[in-house]
Amino acid sequence: MNDAFYSFLIPSYNESDNILLIHQALTDELEKLHCSYEILFVDDGSKDDTFIKIHQLATEHDEVKYVSFTRNFGKEAALLAGLRHARGDAVIMMDADLQHPTYLIGDLIEGYEEGFNQVVAKRNRDGDSRIRSFLSKMYYKWIDQVTDVKLKDGEGDFRLLSRKAVEAVLELSEGNRFSKGLFSWIGFEKKIIYYRNHIRGNGDSKWSYRKLINYGIEGIVSFNQKPLRICLYGGLIIMFLALLYIFLMFVQIIRTGIEVPGYFSIISSVLFLGGVQLVSLGIIGEYVGRIYAETKRRPHYLIRDTNMDRDL
Repeated sequence: MNDAFYSFLIPSYNESDNILLIHQALTDELEKLHCSYEILFVDDGSKDDTFIKIHQLATEHDEVKYVSFTRNFGKEAALLAGLRHARGDAVIMMDADLQHPTYLIGDLIEGYEEGFNQVVAKRNRDGDSRIRSFLSKMYYKWIDQVTDVKLKDGEGDFRLLSRKAVEAVLELSEGNRFSKGLFSWIGFEKKIIYYRNHIRGNGDSKWSYRKLINYGIEGIVSFNQKPLRICLYGGLIIMFLALLYIFLMFVQIIRTGIEVPGYFSIISSVLFLGGVQLVSLGIIGEYVGRIYAETKRRPHYLIRDTNMDRDL
C-alpha cells in the first residue's frame, strides 16, 4: 500500500447492534493492509444507544472520530457532514449494517492507487425480494432515459472518492441532495468492482418502500427538467385533441343537428382533463417546493457533539 491516509465514512442511524461489529471488521481488515486511516462515524440523531457505542470506541481508539447530529437529518446530510470533516487523501463510504463487505477495501484502495478518482463497488440483487428487485431494475432503466446523469442499478454509496472528487462534491451546495446523482454528475475516471449482495445481519433496514419511493422521486427531480417539458407537451397535445374534438362535433351538428350530449363523453372528458391538470400541478409543485426549500438557505444539519477540530 502507498502512504496515503484514508478516511472511512460510516453514517449511522439506530445501528447500536452493529457499531462494534463494523469497527472490529474494519480494523481486522486494515491491519492486513498496513495503511494509515481514520474511522469517522456520523450519528444521524439515533434514538438508541448508537452514539454511546461510538463515543466509547472514540475514547478507546484514537483513530475513531465522530460527528453527532442534534436530530435525524437523513443519510444525505450524514454523508455531506462526513465528507466535510474527513481528512483523508481518499474517503471510503460504507454503511454501518455490515452489508458492505470489508474484504473489498483492498480492491477499492488498489483502484485509487491505479489513478482512479472514483472506485465504485457494484452489487447484484441476490437476497432481495422479487418485487424490490423488479422495481429497482425498472426504476434505473427508466431514470437512465429521462435524467441528465447516468445511474446504474447496484451502484450505491459504497465507494472510494479521491480528495479531488470529494472537493468537487462539496462544491455542490444544494439543499435537496441526491448523492448517487452528484457522484455521477462530477464525472472523473471511475472503476467498478463487482460483489455479491450481503444480507443485513442485525437490526432492521431503515429504507421502507415509502422512503424508497420518495428517494426515487428525489433522484428524478434533482437532475431532470423533462417532467416540466412533458407537462408542456402533454398540455399542447391535449389542447390539440380538444380542438379536434370540438371541430368534429361542430361538423356533426351541422350535418345531423343538435343531439343531447352523452353523459359518458362529458364525464370522461372532465375526469381525464382534471387528472392531467392535477398530475401537471403535482410535478410543478415538486419543483416549486424545492425552489422554496433552497431559498430558505437552512443548514443541512446541526452538530450536537464531535471530537474533530474541523467544525463545518
